[in-house]
Amino acid sequence: MIDSITVEVIRHSMLSACNEMARNLCRTAYNTIVYEIHDYGISLHDSDGNCIAEAPGIAIFSGANDFGVQKGIEFIGRENFKQGDVYLCNYPYWSAAHTLDALVFAPILVDGVLVGFSSCRVHLLDLKQKDAGYVLDSTDMSQEGIFFPCSKIYDQGKICDDIFNIIRFNSRMPERTIGDLQAQVSAVHTGDVRLREIVNKFSLKSVIEAMEEINQHGERLSRAAVARLPKGTWTASDFLDSDGVIPDERVEMKVTVTVEGDHMTIDWTATNKGAVGPINMPIGGTWAASRLAFKSLTTPDSNICAGNFRNLDIKTTEGSLMHATPPMPTFTLWTGLLAPEVITKALSQGLPDVVPACSGGDVCDVMALGINPRNGAWWLEATNDAVGMGAHAGADGEDGIMHVTEPGCRNNPVEILESKAPLMIERYGYRQDTGGAGKHRGGVGIERAYKFLAPSTAIVINYKTLTKPWAVAGGKEGAKNTVIVHPDTPQQKEVSVSNNSFDVDGRIVNLTGGGGGWGNPLERTVAAVVEDVKQGFVSAAKAKDDYGVVVDPNTFAVDEGATAALRKTVGAK
Repeated sequence: MIDSITVEVIRHSMLSACNEMARNLCRTAYNTIVYEIHDYGISLHDSDGNCIAEAPGIAIFSGANDFGVQKGIEFIGRENFKQGDVYLCNYPYWSAAHTLDALVFAPILVDGVLVGFSSCRVHLLDLKQKDAGYVLDSTDMSQEGIFFPCSKIYDQGKICDDIFNIIRFNSRMPERTIGDLQAQVSAVHTGDVRLREIVNKFSLKSVIEAMEEINQHGERLSRAAVARLPKGTWTASDFLDSDGVIPDERVEMKVTVTVEGDHMTIDWTATNKGAVGPINMPIGGTWAASRLAFKSLTTPDSNICAGNFRNLDIKTTEGSLMHATPPMPTFTLWTGLLAPEVITKALSQGLPDVVPACSGGDVCDVMALGINPRNGAWWLEATNDAVGMGAHAGADGEDGIMHVTEPGCRNNPVEILESKAPLMIERYGYRQDTGGAGKHRGGVGIERAYKFLAPSTAIVINYKTLTKPWAVAGGKEGAKNTVIVHPDTPQQKEVSVSNNSFDVDGRIVNLTGGGGGWGNPLERTVAAVVEDVKQGFVSAAKAKDDYGVVVDPNTFAVDEGATAALRKTVGAK
């Protein structure tokens, strides 16, 4: 029986290996979405595909990697894996993501024994999907690009040129797409090398025992956390603006969460209708999104492992929005980005002192592309802008931070965007008065204004512009997301999910949402409100209207008599 000290040394060695995988990925990737934003998921798995260790990236990716690797084991057969093999899977119903979020994985064998797998998922730029950049209105999987169903791209260390040539002659951006794919190969190779080194140091038997103990420990932590939660069943729903095809029809996501004993069930079966457009979720994606919400509630302070989720059941209806089946379109997987906060909304009814209010509610992506006049080549850049976080019982929400599904990610720096693409960022900063009022204030969103220096297309991927971020325990809603194209012109309009064309000097402004507030705004201390006004998060007018605090916007002096009277009057109402 392996001792706990050795288990911890092996566990941290594997975590270190994952971090090295991430470093090598970023050093070799061609695409700023990978090396600047950290749009990746990196994991090491046991021989059954269960996650043992990961590197921080897009949290929802790491949860999906297990599903994809396990589908690969089913499809290929564990007896057919050879050392040096590398596989590519972007078939959405297996890979748990859309076509461009391609999963690369490699079996790791020692003396002919399958020890585990290394995996790396990134966003590739182009695999012949019907539209350059992103597909917003597909109605069938056949429009969403080339599928590789666990296709071998390295055979015992030898490159499979046929697969790379298919990509080379079909991609609009072959150099960057293949470059990023090879960066994924470098990452999984690093994981392969490091895990075999760990086996050689500690023995095959010890590593296999350590992997199982890591997951058993993760399960014990999770069961203990759920056992401490209030028990009950709660239901909530929220809406996506549209499915991208039927523009004026909001799409409901409805979930029921049950906490019983040391077990939780997340039931999506009430969301039983599939969408016409590409917002349907492969079951692996729903699995990953649900696990993310569960993990953040139960064991947020420990590294992820598959054992954390052994006391979680996820229910769906096959052929629905949350369980897509072929040929349902799945390209725009924003459903999975909004899903964790629908789960949190349900839990807030029974656990208002545990879970936060809604964040700005979306990743607020603007992706732009075109032909770069500097070199005549395709360019494509994107950034997911920060939102305000929801307040909770213990504190205010964070201001202008990456969405809850992307805690390991960053936005694309202004300098990088302007050097890589023919555009200029004219404004970038916090949005005043966007955080929901409360005893604890929701975080504020941000504003980013783009100006294009060449004819360009801007793809807005934002599915939560019609509804406001919800609050908890008597707080107020945060401001909603807003995207404005052609501001200050006769063509000005607000858009949601859309492709938008711009000539030289065309502009687009991305205004992200603030987090919901927590608790009665009149219970917020006067000092905290004044500090918010000083920092520019709250205007003097909103301090008066929402918090009952009368403060001079220039001197920040408080009219204590007027404040006391106003708070008493508002409180009585």
